[in-house]
Amino acid sequence: MKQEVSEIEANETKCPECGSENIINDQGRGEVACGACGLVIDDSIMDMGPEWRAFDSEQRDKRTRVGAPMTYTIHDKGLSTMIDWRNKDIYGRDIPARNRAQWYRLRKWQRKIRISGATERNLAFALSELDRDSSRLGLPRSVREAASVVYRNAVENKLIRGRSIEGVVAASLYAACRKCGVPRTLDEIAEVSRVGKKEVGRTYRFLTRELNIKLPPTSPVDYVPRFASDLNLSGEVQSKAIEIIGMAMDKGLTSGKGPTGVAAAALYIASVLLGERKTQRDVAEVAGVTEVTIRNRYKEISEEIEMGLTL
Repeated sequence: MKQEVSEIEANETKCPECGSENIINDQGRGEVACGACGLVIDDSIMDMGPEWRAFDSEQRDKRTRVGAPMTYTIHDKGLSTMIDWRNKDIYGRDIPARNRAQWYRLRKWQRKIRISGATERNLAFALSELDRDSSRLGLPRSVREAASVVYRNAVENKLIRGRSIEGVVAASLYAACRKCGVPRTLDEIAEVSRVGKKEVGRTYRFLTRELNIKLPPTSPVDYVPRFASDLNLSGEVQSKAIEIIGMAMDKGLTSGKGPTGVAAAALYIASVLLGERKTQRDVAEVAGVTEVTIRNRYKEISEEIEMGLTL
């Protein structure tokens, strides 16, 4: 039996019958089968989920016996308890009026003991600031988690002293955006934070050097979906713009140029080619660049790549 299990584990990425790597994991039936020849490799997959079923969120909340997952966006990683502000017990019944003063005191002390020491106070303030900036930028949860990890590493390495919390938070957020492929410009980060663009850039360079964060240069392609969405352009225009950027990169036209300007020019060209024309002013406002920048990038691309367009 042990030999059979070890053989299945060793060949779980390849069919032992035909050698195909098209392996299908059917969680509903508890089987592992080959998608090419149909051989059932294993028919006893263990279900690691809960033993109960729920058909709506209310049932799920009632039957679950665990709390929320651990998160780095809360100073205590979400592992501490919290007394709810509503005056109700676990069964939803109202707490008697004679006990409400006691519950008020318990809540107050609970808030105090959750934050013990200067480091936790720093984290609590910084992570709330990070959450505020992320919300204003509309960033996904993954970026907030990554930014929280960068800030925690900076605290552990004692890189905060002598620098503003807001500046380090903004730099951590900028680094996380680039790491997760959801780029935001320094101007956008500085606009939502309470620090200037120069300080964000300076702190970002300091963190990447001290924490040995290796990030590739931002590609103009990363900005295309967001700019196209803000301009209400179709998927065809996005694909064409990405194709234009690819040709420009092959010819070395993007080297030393701002990625937002290249992305804006490519979107402008693609919109004209596919009959969804947008003015240079509209594109410039969305991309945060000037119309002159778009015209310069347009001329550089059109001189090297035949587009059949006139400015």
